[in-house]
Amino acid sequence: MPSISKKGIQMPESPIRKLVPYAEIAYKQGKTVYHLNIGQPDIKTPEVALEAVTAHDLKIISYTRSEGSEKYRTKIANYYSKHNIHVKHDDIIVTTGGSEALLFAFGSIMDIDDEVIIPEPFYANYNGFSTASGVKIVPVISKIEDNFALPPIEEFEKLITPKTKAILICNPGNPTGYLYSKEEIKKLAAIVKKHDLFLIADEVYREFAYDGIEHYSILQEEGINDNTIVIDSVSKRYSMCGARIGCLVSRNKELIKTVLKFAQARLSPPTLAQIASEAALDTPQSYFDEVKEEYVKRRNTLIEGLQKIEGVKVAKPKGAFYCIVELPIKNSDHFAQWLLESFDVDGETIMVAPAAGFYSTPGVGLNQIRIAYVLNEESLLKAIHILEEALKVYQY
Repeated sequence: MPSISKKGIQMPESPIRKLVPYAEIAYKQGKTVYHLNIGQPDIKTPEVALEAVTAHDLKIISYTRSEGSEKYRTKIANYYSKHNIHVKHDDIIVTTGGSEALLFAFGSIMDIDDEVIIPEPFYANYNGFSTASGVKIVPVISKIEDNFALPPIEEFEKLITPKTKAILICNPGNPTGYLYSKEEIKKLAAIVKKHDLFLIADEVYREFAYDGIEHYSILQEEGINDNTIVIDSVSKRYSMCGARIGCLVSRNKELIKTVLKFAQARLSPPTLAQIASEAALDTPQSYFDEVKEEYVKRRNTLIEGLQKIEGVKVAKPKGAFYCIVELPIKNSDHFAQWLLESFDVDGETIMVAPAAGFYSTPGVGLNQIRIAYVLNEESLLKAIHILEEALKVYQY
């Protein structure tokens, strides 16, 4: 039998999706499953985006430019200018989701066995992207006790080696909901400039910053134009996860020229999804105001409920729509599977994401889960009750 590659064997499973078969069995058993495991918003996609797809007059769904249509990229640049981020359309490469943008970034700036420093816990697919790219993740630990604040800058300096090529952050963060302050961004900017590194910021949750705190982009920081790369996406901003449209943004011309070669190799981003995404940029500010207000209510409902459960520890998120929850258990993988296979309250159970997959350090996060508060308040309250009841009887 032909052998599987070492890379394929090492490729990690998604902690978010690997429990899907157990959820499907629960469905077949007639159970209701509340999905706290995945960041799929229940917020409606803006009508302007949906209407653009149904109203198009295309006779052929043809290729677009590899970097995305110029009209769309110009509108993206205009969107950024409203957020005090000044870039041009040719600083932008449209990609098939933010995932492809990150893969293009890794491929453009790192070779096999190069290193990228990432504060952990981090978006689980960063593990997959690094494995696929042959890149090593060097973690900087942040802790739930500190609400996952950025560790002292000295901790980053200790980890920099000749193999280090970049620092990667997610701001606001998935899975922690941590929102980096302007001062923290400035510290990171200073370190990448000092050591001639790239600073990559996954800013797909930019609109979801709470409690009156403004999101500060790395592209707003002066003096590091050649160092900065932003990863962006329409998925969460417009509740368009299935569109699979993202972009990579950088003022570094040599980098953009290199990324374009990767984009050409995969031909072009999806045509119809670009039409929807371009139209989505006309979404009124009132949409985002209402969505943010809704997520703040959901966050408060969730955090207040979790804090009442004995033995549970939770960090309060300042952005995005996730939180890490520490439970009085030993193994959240087993717990998450048990919830779907063996537990319910009046025919209802929950699906959560085990948090160990959001770390690269072995043995860390085993007693933690990530919760996405993308359900309405009524469903969240039911989910909290189910979790509380489950912890009363679970033994492992």
